[in-house]
Amino acid sequence: MTLRDLRWTDVDAVVALETSLFPDDAWTAASVWAELAARPRRSYVVVESSDGELAGYGGVDLGGEVADIMTMAVAPHAQGHGLGRRLLDELVARAVADHAAYLMLEVRADNGPARKLYDSTGFETISVRKRYYQPGDVDAIIMRLKLQEVGR
Repeated sequence: MTLRDLRWTDVDAVVALETSLFPDDAWTAASVWAELAARPRRSYVVVESSDGELAGYGGVDLGGEVADIMTMAVAPHAQGHGLGRRLLDELVARAVADHAAYLMLEVRADNGPARKLYDSTGFETISVRKRYYQPGDVDAIIMRLKLQEVGR
C-alpha cells in the first residue's frame, strides 16, 4: 500500500467509496472538487494498493492553532489491516507540520471501530451533538487531540 496526496483523478473513486460507506451523507463529486480547490489549507491523502485501487482516504483542514480532520475512510475490504491508523498518523503529522496545537474531529457515536482508533491515539471526547446525523438520530462525538501533550 502506498500513501500519497489525493489527485483529481481520484475523485470518482473517493465518491464511490463515500457512497458505499456513508450512503445517507456521502460527499458528492462537487464536494470533493471543492476540497481539492481549497489547497493549501486543506490537505488530502489516499492509500493506494499496488494495483492502483483506492483503499482509503483522509483529509485535514490546516486552520492555524486548531486543525480539523475533515474526513477519513477505509474501504471495507481493506479494514482491519492498520490503514486507518496509517491515515490518522499522516493527518496528525500534517497538522503538526503546520504548527497546530490541537486536532479536532467529529465521529458518529455508532462507529465503534473509528472511536476505538481515536481513543487509542489519545483523542478525548469534549462534547456531543445529540441526534446530529440524520436519518437515524445518531449523536456526533466531538473529539480533540492535544498535539503538544502527546510528544508530537
